[in-house]
Amino acid sequence: MESSTIHQSLSQLLSQEPLNESQSNEIFCALLKGELDDPQIGGLLSLIQTMPPSASTLTGAARAMRAHVESVNYELDLGTSLIDTCGTGGAPKTFNVSTAAAIIAASVETPADSDVSRIVVAKHGNRSRTGRGSAEVLIALGVNVDASTQIQAQCLKKVGVCFCFAIHHHPAMKHAMGPRRSLGFPTIFNALGPLTNPAGADRQLIGVYDNALVEPMAQTLANLGVQRAMVVHAQDGLDELTTTAPTRILHVEGTSLREEIIDPIKFGLERATLQDLQATSLEHSAQIIREIVDGIPSPFADMAMLTTAGALIVAGVCTDFETGIQLTRETVATGKAKTTLDRLIEVSQG
Repeated sequence: MESSTIHQSLSQLLSQEPLNESQSNEIFCALLKGELDDPQIGGLLSLIQTMPPSASTLTGAARAMRAHVESVNYELDLGTSLIDTCGTGGAPKTFNVSTAAAIIAASVETPADSDVSRIVVAKHGNRSRTGRGSAEVLIALGVNVDASTQIQAQCLKKVGVCFCFAIHHHPAMKHAMGPRRSLGFPTIFNALGPLTNPAGADRQLIGVYDNALVEPMAQTLANLGVQRAMVVHAQDGLDELTTTAPTRILHVEGTSLREEIIDPIKFGLERATLQDLQATSLEHSAQIIREIVDGIPSPFADMAMLTTAGALIVAGVCTDFETGIQLTRETVATGKAKTTLDRLIEVSQG
């Protein structure tokens, strides 16, 4: 990419004009090829953050990320829904909700009258600054998060869930690693991770850290051709479907967007506080997931059930949260979620 084009894009952002899809795709492709230096990368990421999120900028950058991803080659059988439960991070930390929900959703036996015969979950994730991200907690549970793409495909086939460790699937991100760390605040890459599932999941449940991101993320998902998605942000700031407060949802169904506000107490779940849902250590994080799949009632289990219900709606297994929560309860009660976790540990080791 010519220096003049890079400078033009940066000058445009400095004028508070977002990049269109083509411009965004071009400059992020250049970044991922190592054609931008650290000051240019830092400037690009910082300037984008000074403006309201733009669907055109996100779409172009996401297409660039997808062009550089190390893929998991998994052939879907007819009637199988391939989903992801990866969020942006950047919000107040609870426990590993989306990881627990991924394990449970992959365990659900779909109703006989459903068009979906099976749910498989390609759980995309990374380490966290807290030291308790999805990668760390799965390691603590015994899962091999460094499994090859071939083993990940086997996990999807044999278990119904795999973990796609972002650092292995996005090697081109090494060019942005230094500037991104040094900035110390969320950047567009927080949003791009969930938009770049290595297995190509076209059904997604995405929690975002900022309410201003909800609509641009949803529009970007529509631009990228997802079948079904939810973009969620809670009224108390959490990037989750949460029991702590009502949650704003933007449903993506093909190219159409539909907004909904849900309050989990209407589904028979008890209101929780943020303190009720926080893990105190990595071992506590792992223990929470073990207890959830063991069927032990808790505020953690309630929140995992709510999130799993959202994943089931996205997968096309049900159309409402009440049914999704009931399916989740039945799945955990029969021990299927615990079996799925045990099998994931075993198969991920190769």
